[in-house]
Amino acid sequence: MLTLRRIGPLLRPLAGWIALAIGLGALAMLANIALLALSGWFITAMAMAGLAGVSMNYFTPGATIRGLAMTRTAGRYAERVVGHEATLRVVATLRPWLFERLLPLAPAALADLRDGDLLSRLRSDVDRLELVVLRVVAPIAVAAIVLAVGLGWLAVAHAAIAGVVAPLLVLAGLLVPLAARRYGACAAARLAEGQARLAATLVDHVEGLAELAIYDPQERHVARLLAESDAVLDDETRLAKANAFTGAMVGFCAHLALIAAMAVAIAAFAGGALTAPQVPMLALLSLALFEAVAPLPLALQSLPAVRASIQRLLSVTERAPAVQEPARPIPPPASGVLRFERVSLRYPGATDLALRGIDIALAPGRMLGVAGPSGAGKSSLVSVAMRFVPETEGRISFAGTALSAFDGDAWRQRIALLPQDAPLLAATIRANLQLAAPDAGEAEMRAACELAGILPFVLQQPEGLDTFVGAHGTKVSGGEARRIALARALLKLAPILILDEPTEGLDPQAALSLLQRLRRARAEQAILVISHDEAVLRACDTTLRLVAGRMLAH
Repeated sequence: MLTLRRIGPLLRPLAGWIALAIGLGALAMLANIALLALSGWFITAMAMAGLAGVSMNYFTPGATIRGLAMTRTAGRYAERVVGHEATLRVVATLRPWLFERLLPLAPAALADLRDGDLLSRLRSDVDRLELVVLRVVAPIAVAAIVLAVGLGWLAVAHAAIAGVVAPLLVLAGLLVPLAARRYGACAAARLAEGQARLAATLVDHVEGLAELAIYDPQERHVARLLAESDAVLDDETRLAKANAFTGAMVGFCAHLALIAAMAVAIAAFAGGALTAPQVPMLALLSLALFEAVAPLPLALQSLPAVRASIQRLLSVTERAPAVQEPARPIPPPASGVLRFERVSLRYPGATDLALRGIDIALAPGRMLGVAGPSGAGKSSLVSVAMRFVPETEGRISFAGTALSAFDGDAWRQRIALLPQDAPLLAATIRANLQLAAPDAGEAEMRAACELAGILPFVLQQPEGLDTFVGAHGTKVSGGEARRIALARALLKLAPILILDEPTEGLDPQAALSLLQRLRRARAEQAILVISHDEAVLRACDTTLRLVAGRMLAH
């Protein structure tokens, strides 16, 4: 319960909706129980009156039955509407809350999570928390209300029947669910983790299909995927067995209660303590009370999975950001020199330095080339410049002020970045460009496309900038997708422009032409170009070569 309490503050604003759903659910269930019991009394009373040849007032019980039927129908409909509204509001509260806490952590503090694992936390774990209202809170609260009223009514009518039925209600509503929960607790807890691992492995498999087809002919990754799928199925099978057992036991206890109540009621009738119509009324009342405990096994069985999902979410949201924001940030200047002074970087948990004693200055109007083999520290240089990670030693400044004095988001507004794996959304060219500049007009977008060398392609399309590029740019070629991403970076008029392999997929002449256009159009920008192309590096003003995080030449 302590885990559930940790998300209590998030659900507190929805307490009114949840309470209303519980109240309507209890009202509908009590109306149904009363309807069943009163119907038994009415049918028997009418039969007895007919056999005896006497008259009776059937208008009042008939009207009451119709009223209870209408109350049950309206109550169930209203409870469904309000309950689902509360559930949707839970999701609408949790997802923004989760994103608000993930954004300051990305990318450095989330680097250890696989894409599929993070996706599972964003979707599956949040979706599982929808069950908190519909499957956990509401059923338990409704059962408590209904059993208190129903058993009280039964005890007033005949205490012996209540004494027989109450233990069976405890058995069906508490002991059996607890036993089933104990049987399936480990499986339920494993299921959340197993589904997350399966989702992560599946995403990795789909994203790497081409590489796996070449480098994994023995299909070891497929075998791993199937093994994780089998583990999830085993846990689901165990939970299904527990559900089947509890369902059967609730039904068994309900019918046993009916038989026991009938036996006690008949004995009471024989002794003159009950009238004939009261016998089926109390027997049916005893049976109907088990409707309240029927959802409890699933509610208790859902708790381990819900708790595991909460723990998975909190294990991420309670992480500390990789970079601590200043208490009193100052706005970064509009322009200036970006300077690295003896900067070193060691990632958390690593033993070796990713960067060692970097000394560079990136001034407006200058183009700095960065080269080096994979793992040399090029990406680390970009990460520390973007303030995704803090420098371990040394100082990074802009216009003479340390980057640590700026708000991280405000500082990143001063940088336009083209990463090596720049993603394209499943949207139009226009929508992808607007990620960098939401207010950019048609002319500005065309100018950025012309500078990136993609404008001729755009003009050839019937829809122009409204051409759909597909998920990850699958509707366009790799080179065209790269140019669109470059145009997006160029559309953001920031004082610093960082381009990672901007000429990838271009022939040497087109690559040099792109750099020349950049020099002419962005004479006031400081440009950092990461490339393996020696021709591109020669076109830069200076070149920084990195080997194992060290400056080899400058």
